[in-house]
Amino acid sequence: MPKGYIIGHVTLKDAEAYKPYAARNNELLPRFGGKFLARGGASDILEGEGHPRHVVIEFPSYADALAFYSDPEYQENMKIRQAASEGTIIVVEGV
Repeated sequence: MPKGYIIGHVTLKDAEAYKPYAARNNELLPRFGGKFLARGGASDILEGEGHPRHVVIEFPSYADALAFYSDPEYQENMKIRQAASEGTIIVVEGV
């Protein structure tokens, strides 16, 4: 079964307000088998326009990635991210 990935491209509007969101994700992700492959760090946009922060989370399956995103606890936590940042979040099936 192919793995699933949540990929976020984010611009922080308030880094301090964003911190509780990131900390809570550390608690929620293991329940769905999720692990960070990239979380911020150095990046260069080589083509097109984008956001300065990139996050890649790997899950055992596409269904697990969707289950994490749809989880009521994550949906509540997501409100913090939405207030403190703007960006694009996608779910991708691996090969």
